[in-house]
Amino acid sequence: MKEHVETLEEKVARVLKDPVALAPYDSHWPEMFERERLHLLSCLPSDLVKRIEHFGSTAVPGLAAKPIVDILVEVTSLEETKRRIAPILEAQGYDYFWRPTFGDDGPPFYAWFIKRGEDGNRTHHIHMVESHFEHWDRLFFRDYLIEHPDVAREYGDLKTKLAGANPHDRVAYTQAKSEFIARVTDTAKRFYRKTQSSPA
Repeated sequence: MKEHVETLEEKVARVLKDPVALAPYDSHWPEMFERERLHLLSCLPSDLVKRIEHFGSTAVPGLAAKPIVDILVEVTSLEETKRRIAPILEAQGYDYFWRPTFGDDGPPFYAWFIKRGEDGNRTHHIHMVESHFEHWDRLFFRDYLIEHPDVAREYGDLKTKLAGANPHDRVAYTQAKSEFIARVTDTAKRFYRKTQSSPA
């Protein structure tokens, strides 16, 4: 019997079924990032991969988060990433998506990967973008939350509320956070420009 090959629509539907479940901050999250960073450097073409950053809530000490480590990877070419990196990670069991940055189907697109543990639960989200993508602004947000625990607590409270309201709707949960993230990111960019500092 011929093995069924999962279509893109089936893959999207499958990953969207994963529940939204927050966990208390885990001191192992930075270690998980570091192990994955070293793994990516060891198996991916060195001419394509540049900086690799831990971002998102798991990068902020003390902040509750979905227990999924977000990783931002600078690549020199997204076209080459599709051709040379995606097959390597898909062969290792990662889910791969050519994903729009905004909305449902408009450019700019980037390469997004989901890594799962042996139990099938997500452990890492890997976002691969070129150096000019707006994703790098998320490092301002990360660093601002680290330096301003009161804002981090406010964000944590918001996420807890939204996760309770949208336990099975990852899209609604993410969209509901967007206004807060945009507002704090703008504040952070002004703050770091004023202090003549910048994200790592």
